[in-house]
Amino acid sequence: MTIRRFLAALPLFPLTLLLGASAPGPDANPAPSPAAPTDAQALAQAVTALGTDAGPVGARALVEKVEAEQRAQVASPDAGASASVAQAPAAAPSGAKPASDAQGADTRPVDARALAEALAAKDAAALEPGMVPPMPVPSREKAPPFGKLQGLPRAQDLVARAKLEGNKLVVKGGKNAPDQVLTIDPGLQASLTKIMQNYQVPYGAAVVLEPSTGRVLAMAEHSEAKPEVRGLPIRAVYPAASIFKIVTGSALLEAGVSPDTEACFHGGKRRLNERQLEDTERDGACYSLALAMGKSANVIFAKMTSKHLSADALKRMAARLRFNREIPFAQPLDVSLAYIPEDGFALANTGAGFGDVYLSPLHGALLASVAANEGRWVDPVLVEPEPFMPLPEPEPVLTPTAAHELTRMLEETVTHGTARGVFRERGFQVKDAVGKTGTLADREPFRDYSWFVGFAPKDNPRVAVAALIVNEPKWRIRGSYLGREALRLALERIPAPVEVTAPAGAAGKH
Repeated sequence: MTIRRFLAALPLFPLTLLLGASAPGPDANPAPSPAAPTDAQALAQAVTALGTDAGPVGARALVEKVEAEQRAQVASPDAGASASVAQAPAAAPSGAKPASDAQGADTRPVDARALAEALAAKDAAALEPGMVPPMPVPSREKAPPFGKLQGLPRAQDLVARAKLEGNKLVVKGGKNAPDQVLTIDPGLQASLTKIMQNYQVPYGAAVVLEPSTGRVLAMAEHSEAKPEVRGLPIRAVYPAASIFKIVTGSALLEAGVSPDTEACFHGGKRRLNERQLEDTERDGACYSLALAMGKSANVIFAKMTSKHLSADALKRMAARLRFNREIPFAQPLDVSLAYIPEDGFALANTGAGFGDVYLSPLHGALLASVAANEGRWVDPVLVEPEPFMPLPEPEPVLTPTAAHELTRMLEETVTHGTARGVFRERGFQVKDAVGKTGTLADREPFRDYSWFVGFAPKDNPRVAVAALIVNEPKWRIRGSYLGREALRLALERIPAPVEVTAPAGAAGKH
C-alpha cells in the first residue's frame, strides 16, 4: 500500500494535530528543535521505516503513532532505540537495513508534522481522482449543508429557461450561440412536477435517465417551503444515507463477498454502536448480503465493512463512482462529497450509510445507471449533441459479473425489502424494477431525507431514476413513492424496443 492513500484525509485534520510532541511548549526555549524538518537524518530514517508498509492507518494514525512513541521515549529514556520511530523494524521495508545500522542508535524525536508532509510527498503520483475530497466535508450532525441551500441562478438554469417548441424544450441562443435542444421529455417532466405540487412536498426532486446514453429525460423539482429555490436535482446537500450502501455493496463484491454470504445481528435499525460489530449470542437474525441490501440492514453492512473492507478499498470504490469528483454536465452540478474515515467503527458506520456523505439526485440516478449498464459509467447529457459529435466512451467501473450481482441485490429492495409495499400497490406495479431506498433525518431543525434510486426493467434497462423528498415531521409521500411513479410514467412514455424475429417459414433455411 502507498502512504499517499493513507494520507488522503490529511487536508481535513486540524493543524494542531500535526504539530507533534516535539513542538515547543509555552515555556520552551525558542531555539530550533533538533527534530525540526532541517534534521534530515532523523526524518529520512522515519520515512524509510514507515514509508513502505504502514498498514491501513492513515494520516491521523501515523502522526499519533509518532507522537505516542516519542512520549513513551520521554517517559522511559532507558528504552532508547527500541522506542524510536526511526528504528521501527516491523514497518521497515523488506531487505532494507534498519535505520539504526546507518547512523547508530539515533533516538532523537522526529517532528510529526514534518514526517506527515514528507510521507505525503513521497508517493504523490499514486493519488487517484476522488480519493481526497476537494473541500472540507461538513459534519452531518453538527453542520448539515442543507441549511445553506442556495438556488441555481436563472442564467445557469437551462431547464427553467427552455421554451416548448413542438415536443422539445429549446433554450434560445444569443447572437453567436446556437439554440440548445434539451433531452428532457416535456410530458414526463410536467407529470413528475405535478405529483410533487399536488402532494405539497417541502422539497422534492426527481431525475430520469436513459442509462445507455446518459440522456436526461426529466429533472423535475418542487419546493412548497421555498418556491423560489431552483436547482434541487443538481445540489449535493442531501445525506446519501443508505444509498451509499450501493458503494459499499460494490466494494464488498469486488472484495470477493458473495450476495449469498450471511451475517447475524441484533439491533441497529436506527443507530449503531461498536459492540454490534462483534458476533455474540444476542445475534438472533441472519441475513445474506443481498437481503441486507433489500432490507437496508445497517448492522450487516457495518459488520461486513469492518470484516472485509479497508478505508482504501471504500475510498477507491467511492472515487470510481464519482464521489469527490466533478461530473461533466451542461449546467453546474455540485460535487458529491464523501469523507471515508480510517477508524474501525467510524469506517463501519460510514459503510452502513451513517457517514458524512452527500449526494445530488442526478448523481443518484447515475449510480443506478452503473448497474443497469453492466458496470459502465456514462456521463449525463442534457443538451442533444450534434450528429457529428462523438459521444464519450463509457468507462468500466465494475465488472459485468459484479454489476449483475449488484442488480440481484437491488432487486431485493422491491421484492422483499423496504420498497416492497409501494411497488406492490394495485394498479401501480412496475414490472422487474430494482432499486435502493435511503432515509436519514436531521434533528434541529427536523428534516427527513427520503430517497429511492433504481432502474427498470431489470434485464433490459430502459430508464434509471432517482427521487428525493425532504419532509417535515408531517408528510404525505416519500422518496420510494415518487421513485416508483418516475419509473412507471417513464416506461409508459418510452416504448419497449421491437424484437425482430425471423418468419416462421425461414426456420432451418440458411
